[in-house]
Amino acid sequence: MSMNKERLYQIISAPHVTEKTAASEKQIVFKVLNTATKAEIKEAVEQLFDVKVASVRVVNQKGKRKNFRARQGKQNDVKKAYVGLAEAIDYEQFMAE
Repeated sequence: MSMNKERLYQIISAPHVTEKTAASEKQIVFKVLNTATKAEIKEAVEQLFDVKVASVRVVNQKGKRKNFRARQGKQNDVKKAYVGLAEAIDYEQFMAE
């Protein structure tokens, strides 16, 4: 299964960097497209970042309900992918690429 480059760039929105995720050497967390599957996420990470992916876990995070002045509002839902890597990487160097 080979996807076109445009679809690969659409799947991964942004890295989700926190102190906890940066401390892990064999795991990276990405915000991904809500319709992306585990197989698509794995292929996108392997092709775009040239690493070997061992596992992919996905979390659907519901958007918070907020008040904006006198109006009820809701933040967008986010899908996060926890990508386990086969080999340890230097996180700062990886994100610089």
